Amino acid sequence: IADRKEGIGVCGWILVSLSFLLVLITFPISIWACIKVVREYERAVVFRLGRILSKKANGPGMILVLPCTDTFIKVDLRTVTCKIPPQEILTRDAVTAQVDGVVHYRIHSAVSAVANVTDVHSATLLLAQTTLRNVLGTQSLAQLLAGREEIAHSIQATLDSATEQWGVKVARVEIKDIRIPTAMQRAMAAEAEAARETRAKVVAAEGEMNASKALQKASMVLTESPAGLPLRYLQALTAVAAQNNSTIVFPLPINMCGSLGRKSTGG
Repeated sequence: IADRKEGIGVCGWILVSLSFLLVLITFPISIWACIKVVREYERAVVFRLGRILSKKANGPGMILVLPCTDTFIKVDLRTVTCKIPPQEILTRDAVTAQVDGVVHYRIHSAVSAVANVTDVHSATLLLAQTTLRNVLGTQSLAQLLAGREEIAHSIQATLDSATEQWGVKVARVEIKDIRIPTAMQRAMAAEAEAARETRAKVVAAEGEMNASKALQKASMVLTESPAGLPLRYLQALTAVAAQNNSTIVFPLPINMCGSLGRKSTGG
């Protein structure tokens, strides 16, 4: 529609001339009805006898609107934050989930937003809901929970290409929340707990294996040095005595007692 080049015709120019004449006759009272102010973040799409006056929207600042022949629509160019209501979807692995999100978009072409769609905000919201359901329906639950950012980028690209002809630029899409049934939550929690217990048992078994290898090497060293075992025994007793203030009774080696008896008899 913005690319049309047809004029308003002879009758149209006659009506416009009459409108100008009416403004001149009623000047300066009519000037207050003809001058409109467009804010910095707004653009005005002017229709003259039902046709868009120019390919580009007018504003910001003051614009002149002729009475009887001109009408205008203001379009807000600021970024709009639109909340997607919770959508109940069925994932690829047959799991029911409720997903909601947020879409940030803005209008970059006021003429297209007015001329190509009835209600650009409602159309964008409905399209975002449909796109969210279509994209998430092709993902499994694990992909949905782990790949939110990639899915959001995919939804944004789809929305941006679909709303280009409406003059809308989708800036960002975020998946806000994912809700799954309570029974599925319990099953996932049980699965995660079982996986953690399995990893804990594997780590404990690896620790026991490493400890047994270290003890084997230590026993080989102590076997080569007979005096090392009593020294290690005394070191262990010292460590126990330092931790707990208690009386420790430990036996003396039999060979030590025998050697002491022989010494006393010989003396």
